[in-house]
Amino acid sequence: MRPHRRELLSERVGQWWPGRRGRTLALAAALHAAVGCGWPVVPGARVLRGPAGPCSCPDRLCPMPGAHPSDPPLEAATTDPRMVRHWWERRAPGAPVLAATGRALCAVSLPRPAGPWLLRHLDEIGVPYGPVLGTPGRFVLLTAPYTLPELGGLLSERPWVPGALRYHGPGGYLVLPPSRTGAGPVHWVCRPGPGRPWLPEVGTLLGGLITATAVARPSG
Repeated sequence: MRPHRRELLSERVGQWWPGRRGRTLALAAALHAAVGCGWPVVPGARVLRGPAGPCSCPDRLCPMPGAHPSDPPLEAATTDPRMVRHWWERRAPGAPVLAATGRALCAVSLPRPAGPWLLRHLDEIGVPYGPVLGTPGRFVLLTAPYTLPELGGLLSERPWVPGALRYHGPGGYLVLPPSRTGAGPVHWVCRPGPGRPWLPEVGTLLGGLITATAVARPSG
């Protein structure tokens, strides 16, 4: 019975903790985001496999496994390297890296099929953009912080705004690479450069975002 019990324990631990390389990459990504970029980070819930449920959070039917804060809460997000090391070395090795939005960065995202067209369009018209995330379903363009009233004012000036756009503003978060969610991995389409990355104002991107989303609609 003992070998069988050890095998089961090993399998369950594997559901919680990735291998050494995964833990090292997660810690490096968290430190780079917090210290190199100045983005407050916090560990996210982890994807599980097996009878324990899809996610390490208490919700056995979690709809977003590995893609949300749990413990510690999002409000604890920090840029303190000592706390970051404690979290990813001792408390949650290999956990997804979540960046809290609102204080140092925000974002806006659109459906993934429209993403490549948008980046080509912005390049063609000479509108610079900053880091871009790719998730299984979306392209996420990081922006300078904005408030919800500021965003509302910008959107009210547009005759039409597609409902497929999403806004990651104050009180929200982004899942950063090399995290893996229940939907799949997150990756950099345009990686942050060295030092504090430059982030565009969201207003400079809205025209392209709206056009790209319209172009990518099934109706054309």
